[in-house]
Order: sequence, then C-alpha cells, then structure tokens
Amino acid sequence: MANLILASGSARRRELLQQLGLDFHILSPDIDESLHNNESVADYVQRLAKQKAQAVLKQHAGAVVIAADTSVSISNQILGKPHDREHAFAMWSMLSGKTHEVYSGVCVASDTMLRSIVVKTEVEFQVLHQSDMQYYWNSGEPLGKAGAYAIQGIAAQYIPRIVGSYSNVVGLPLHETVQLLKEFDVLEL
Repeated sequence: MANLILASGSARRRELLQQLGLDFHILSPDIDESLHNNESVADYVQRLAKQKAQAVLKQHAGAVVIAADTSVSISNQILGKPHDREHAFAMWSMLSGKTHEVYSGVCVASDTMLRSIVVKTEVEFQVLHQSDMQYYWNSGEPLGKAGAYAIQGIAAQYIPRIVGSYSNVVGLPLHETVQLLKEFDVLEL
C-alpha cells in the first residue's frame, strides 16, 4: 500500500480519516490562504485543497496525499474563525434563523494523478437568542472553528436540519473522499 499522507493539521479531519481504518501520516503544509478577487467559495476551497496536496507531494514523492479545505458561507460570504466574542456573536447573528452552506474541497494526489471534488452541505440554524450565544461562547467550543461553531459538539442543539453530508460539515466528506481514494488503489474494497 502507498504511503498515505493527510495534508492537514485539523484534529477533526484526522479523526474522520481514522474512522476509515487507514494508516496515514500527517503533514500540515504552509500555503497562502488568501481569497482571490471574484473567487467563488467552491473555487476557493478546491484551489486550497489542491495547493495543500501539491505542496506536500513536492516533499514526499511516491506518496498519496489527501488534502481538504472547508469554509462556512452565507450569501457568498466566507465566515472564518472568530477573533473574539463580538466577532462570534456577529457571525451567529448572520446564521440565526437561516440556512447557510458548508463547502469542502477535497484533493487526492500522487506523482501521476490528481483528483478533486467540492462538496456542499446546507445547514439550518434555529433562531439564536443572546442567551444561546452567551451560553455557547462560554463553552469555549467556538474558538478556532470556521463559522464559530462545531456541529459535532454543543452547537448540534441549534441545528434542526442539514441537507447533505454531515462529515463534510465536520471537515472531511468521507463518502466522497473514499470515492477519490478508490481511484488511487489505496482502499482494498
């Protein structure tokens, strides 16, 4: 079996990939994650996933590299990680009572092949009151999370419905990742 590398420092991606029972190494590439002018969210996450995979592959020829990038978006605006309490509250106010999208770009690359895909999941938030926001902020969970929430944690209580891949919202759409890996003969299925 090929040397498999996850090009990500995300604990959530590591945990999701471990669910598949794969042996892999972890390397977190340092790339410029700036949004280009007029770049759609889907194009943005796909570009970053490809750049991460290619950066790791340059240093580890012969490996198969899995890379991903996930963004939370509402009205084509990317919601990053909160800088502070006020920033988190502003994001939650945008998400409150609305449906937003979570996009993940996934790229699997080797010396001879590169495949990528973009997965979109719609996430509905209930109306959030100031008391909900304060409770959630006090939990500490929103820190370091795109969109200032983690669907796999306390935030699940505020999400009545999703349409699409749950694992995509966590950070790595497993079904689609497996389909890509099959093209590289990494999985023995």
